[in-house]
Amino acid sequence: MKDDLVEQLMGEVIRKMGGGDSAPAATPEPKAAASCAKAPKACNLTEFVGTAIGNTIGMVIANVDPMLHEQMKMDKKYRSIGIVGSRTGAGPHIFAADEAVKATNSEVVLIELARDTEGGAGHGSLIIFGAADVSDARRAVEVMLGELDRTFGDVYGNPAGHLEFQYTARASHALNKAFGAPIGQAFGITVGAPAAIGVMLADTAAKAATIDAVGYSSPANGTSFSNEVIFTFSGDSGAVRQAIHAARDVGKQLLGAMDPTPLVSTTTPYI
Repeated sequence: MKDDLVEQLMGEVIRKMGGGDSAPAATPEPKAAASCAKAPKACNLTEFVGTAIGNTIGMVIANVDPMLHEQMKMDKKYRSIGIVGSRTGAGPHIFAADEAVKATNSEVVLIELARDTEGGAGHGSLIIFGAADVSDARRAVEVMLGELDRTFGDVYGNPAGHLEFQYTARASHALNKAFGAPIGQAFGITVGAPAAIGVMLADTAAKAATIDAVGYSSPANGTSFSNEVIFTFSGDSGAVRQAIHAARDVGKQLLGAMDPTPLVSTTTPYI
């Protein structure tokens, strides 16, 4: 009888510790460790603004060092700068920067397209905003980062390459600086990679609606030797959208013929 009682007590202790047949006891330590492992890394630097899709980072410098200011060949009125850089994406970032210029008291002083995309066919980007006040520079970066989920909406890719389409009803100074877009007019771009598909997209867009060609960039002329073709155009808002829709339909079929992986939007289509 005494041995039975001892066995019952021992069994109860084992069950509470999770060693018996009943449900195991909670183990908060491992769970807490797992949560920490998934938590995003924080950055406490005052210059840090945020991150976004495309391995994009945004920062701000309140007072640029005079020596760096001179080397960057910036106008002295821009005491503060906002900096956005990405590993993937050029068109989405430039169109997002255009919205940032419209919404803030800042100007784009530099746009460079880095040959990157983490092994893909196209670009990364470096965009710098200039402002007299750091709050304006920071706000420009914030607006741009917030726009990227939208401007990545008509970017499609599979292992064979990628397609990109962008549109704005009213181009501003960032698009003018990067592509020569007429300020205040509807503006669109088609991008196809590999470059052969980009040529077909350009021809399709030109034939689909009455538009004005603004520019054409190919691997040896304007794309930093990346394997893509970029066609830019302006015109009536409806015509620009029609040209993009036609090119998008053709591009999806061509890139799909190269690889069977389904082509889906990076985020949510907006055009």
